[in-house]
Amino acid sequence: MADGIGHRPRGLGRIFRATVWSWQGLRAAWLHESSFRLEVYLLVVLAPLALWLGANGPERALLLGSCLLVLSVELLNSAIETVIERYGPEHHELAGRAKDMGSAAVFVAMLNVLVVWGLILLPRWL
Repeated sequence: MADGIGHRPRGLGRIFRATVWSWQGLRAAWLHESSFRLEVYLLVVLAPLALWLGANGPERALLLGSCLLVLSVELLNSAIETVIERYGPEHHELAGRAKDMGSAAVFVAMLNVLVVWGLILLPRWL
């Protein structure tokens, strides 16, 4: 939950609350979003490979970071879909467009994984 109007905690209290809200968001995504769970399972497989196959720190960061980016974009897409569903299941052109664009963002992030992994790993094997 975001801060309300008025008093805003400072320092460690604010960091603690932000951490709790972040964990609540991750938990909600895990419980309610099958796509998020699948992407986490893929991360569990790809993260050790990224650390093993990357030749140096920047390569490892790119390989792993591209996978983490997919999770971030999936969380944002799920948030968009949740807000749209909050207002009802009836079809609206703009709601459909927003959902399609969120899905496209996840797709682009996944393409990014393929491009990054391909550009880093293919030259070694060709």
